[in-house]
Amino acid sequence: MSKIVVGVDASEGSRAALRWAHQEAGLRRCPLVVVTVWQYPVLTTLPAFGALPPIEDLSQEAEAALRQVLDEEGVAATDDVEIETVVAEGAAAAALLEAADGADLLVVGSRGHGGFTGMLLGSVSQHVVSHAPCPVVVVRH
Repeated sequence: MSKIVVGVDASEGSRAALRWAHQEAGLRRCPLVVVTVWQYPVLTTLPAFGALPPIEDLSQEAEAALRQVLDEEGVAATDDVEIETVVAEGAAAAALLEAADGADLLVVGSRGHGGFTGMLLGSVSQHVVSHAPCPVVVVRH
């Protein structure tokens, strides 16, 4: 079965990609797989005497943030669009490439939260364009 995969990190670029991918999935009448990725905090980013948060809490926070983006963007399952959400831990590019295995299309925003704002493509979008197992659409906001 065909599917479209889209990466979402709550940035404006990924929100634009989500809206585009949802519309395209409706036109193609295929499922939409919405992927968000979180990483365990680097020890240097935590307070000196703070405890490490449980992995379950971080995963649940990422899932809640994804649900909020879906709600805010008005992206919902319809008769034409089945939506599957994936919350993965690790590197964003690797998780997107894994989710795109067997997909008809991978959709990403041109820029996420990190990096240098003057660059045309962010590191994740640049990596998936070069390594995806399917066609990639990069959506500019």
